[in-house]
Amino acid sequence: MEEISVQFHQLLDDHWEQWLRHDPWFATSAGVHKYDHLLPAGDEGWYLEWLDVLCGFASRLQKLDRLALSQSDQLNYTIFARHLGLEIRELELRGYQLPMSKSGGVHLAMPDLYLVMPMANVQDYENYIARLEGCLAYFGQVIDLMRSGLKQGYYPPRVTLEGVDASLRAQLVDDPGTSSFYQPFKEFPAIISGAERDRLCRAGRNAICDSVIPAYRELLRFFQEEYYPSARVGIAAAELPDGRAFYEHRIQYFTTLHLSAEEVHQTGMREVKRIREEMLQVIEQTGFQGGMAAFIEFLRTDPKFYVDTPAALLKETSYVLKRMDGELPRLFKTLPRLPYGIRPIPDFSAPGTTSAYYFLGTGDGSRAGYYYVNTYDLKSRPLYEIEALSLHEAVPGHHLQIAMQQELADLPNFRKQVFFTSYVEGWALYAERLGLEAGFYKDAYSNFGRLSYEMWRACRLVVDTGMHVLGWSRQQAIDFMAQNTSSTLLNITNEVDRYIAWPGQALAYKIGELKIRELRKRAEDALGERFNLREFHDVILLSGSVPLDILESRVMTWIDQS
Repeated sequence: MEEISVQFHQLLDDHWEQWLRHDPWFATSAGVHKYDHLLPAGDEGWYLEWLDVLCGFASRLQKLDRLALSQSDQLNYTIFARHLGLEIRELELRGYQLPMSKSGGVHLAMPDLYLVMPMANVQDYENYIARLEGCLAYFGQVIDLMRSGLKQGYYPPRVTLEGVDASLRAQLVDDPGTSSFYQPFKEFPAIISGAERDRLCRAGRNAICDSVIPAYRELLRFFQEEYYPSARVGIAAAELPDGRAFYEHRIQYFTTLHLSAEEVHQTGMREVKRIREEMLQVIEQTGFQGGMAAFIEFLRTDPKFYVDTPAALLKETSYVLKRMDGELPRLFKTLPRLPYGIRPIPDFSAPGTTSAYYFLGTGDGSRAGYYYVNTYDLKSRPLYEIEALSLHEAVPGHHLQIAMQQELADLPNFRKQVFFTSYVEGWALYAERLGLEAGFYKDAYSNFGRLSYEMWRACRLVVDTGMHVLGWSRQQAIDFMAQNTSSTLLNITNEVDRYIAWPGQALAYKIGELKIRELRKRAEDALGERFNLREFHDVILLSGSVPLDILESRVMTWIDQS
């Protein structure tokens, strides 16, 4: 047993080191900084090499007797095997052949690079400059990947590329000092001397002029001359090579469950019906005279639901979260040490980005988590959505769960950094509902906003499967979302386009939340007065991110032992 345990942990260590070397960007985000001067490769060979590596680890794993391991390592074995299987199949189906859209890709990730990296001393700045100097070669590899994809039939949906050219042009500045990449050179830590500052500024300017700007210029040329003209009018993942199999795998990849597109679609329709009935009850509570459509139009157009400045939106958001910070000990036995902050989404990506997102920190405490809020087009950022959105993205949602996972000392490294989407997003949607138990949503409009957000996630089950497999058009999806949620048309359009660009990911939220709520109900029914919410949350969170069937097994064990 001891020998197999040693072999298993050696396998995990080998995989971790290979992962860090293979993807220096991931290493930086994980708080490992020995590769901070490097960028990953972006061509097809890089992905195929990683596929071979993962298959090798899967082969090694299969030779080990899981039952000879300790109980905790049996769980690690199961999760590692599941992770490898999902990643291997994902690479085999070549989703990486579509690496760029208006909502994601290297063109949007690179300008944020300095926010991920430590920038505390001269070596950190040297590493950052080295990555800027590698930008031209890196973008060239990504262009090669997209060319390869076009040759193999991986044509991007045209609608997902609208506006990409504008985000590329935003980086083609005449003065490198005005580039978003130059931001770290505008304010140095005190430890760096004046002479060193001057040298680093010159090197940074040269890297931006000689590598970054040419990289964006080449990518823009490729985009205009080859990629966008080759884009398809259709939107369905089923149109891709092995498209139906690709989408079926995406359902499993993001939900961790074996579900058909039709099953997911019908679940969504049932949830839409249930939530709509609750929304109608809230409308009645407000005293509004008119039906759902009229009420939603009222919410979208009445000035009292909107602010006039980005600072005002950030202030309202901060107040909500500070209130929730004070409620957390009542709901949770265990809380993370890592703090979080709030930032506006950068201007260059805000127009095509969703309302908000969470940017994870590091488990070693060297970088806080950040809640990014979209302050573009303030008439699309209603106040009645702030509570639900903030509880989802920060606390008790993403920041609380992810920071806790990163701080779990007894987890192997890979489990601190592997995030099963249905668990992560399911928890965050469940966290929105926890606001009811923490004294939020007292205002009927805010409660309607919460329900609208829940409806949004239910609608995703309908429109994602509808567009990718069941023959729905983009406009049909937009209309369905507009009829059933109070979100603005800009948000709806951006979201629908994100579902087109990222097939299956949007299914994870509601599927995960339904499972967590089901498990809580089963625990409440079984334990009665012995049910303790804070202990239940420990059971859910102190395992880290796990597939939903494993989460269910953990909760059932806790019920039996309570």
